[in-house]
Amino acid sequence: MLILGEQVSWINKIEFSQAEGKLKKIYERIADENGYLDNIVKVHGQRPHTLDGHLSLYRNVMHHPANTFTAAWRETVAVYVSLLNQCDYCINHHLANLHRHVSKQTAETLFLALKANDLQDTFSDKQVVMLNYVKVLTLLPASVTKIQISRLLESGVKEGQILELNQLVGYFSYANRMALGLGLSNDGEQLGWVNQQVEKEVAQM
Repeated sequence: MLILGEQVSWINKIEFSQAEGKLKKIYERIADENGYLDNIVKVHGQRPHTLDGHLSLYRNVMHHPANTFTAAWRETVAVYVSLLNQCDYCINHHLANLHRHVSKQTAETLFLALKANDLQDTFSDKQVVMLNYVKVLTLLPASVTKIQISRLLESGVKEGQILELNQLVGYFSYANRMALGLGLSNDGEQLGWVNQQVEKEVAQM
């Protein structure tokens, strides 16, 4: 699935060749040998200090070895939050990432179930409880109560995993709003590229 927008962003992005100082160091750390960077990274170049924070948060929420959810489940949550927020930019990237962890058929089955919000036949009871929490926290955060947390615990989700789930929703709601609020599109992008670069970076730590 690839949904292309009409333009890359509504504000100027900073290309690899234009970067200086701190931004250049960040770009050099994550760009490939040809200087390729995703649009969300380049538009973030307007404020390098927030780009650094964004990458750090993404790295820890999605790729830190202490996280206990599988990569496939983290990408599933990423896609679901992005669907709920109607963020095509992030849907495209994280659906591409999901394809790297499960078969094409499985990825499409999961995506269609999430898109239709028809979870029962595709996901386990435990996963459905988690996804229900994800949905409420994404769309109606003020309506979350201790009841949702109790249901998660009763389904076998540990407290640390509840925090992981909470952080996934928080991060992707942030990324979705950044992409939507700046008019980002996937034009000219290599879908899933940042994910692979961060994985390499984490592996070298």
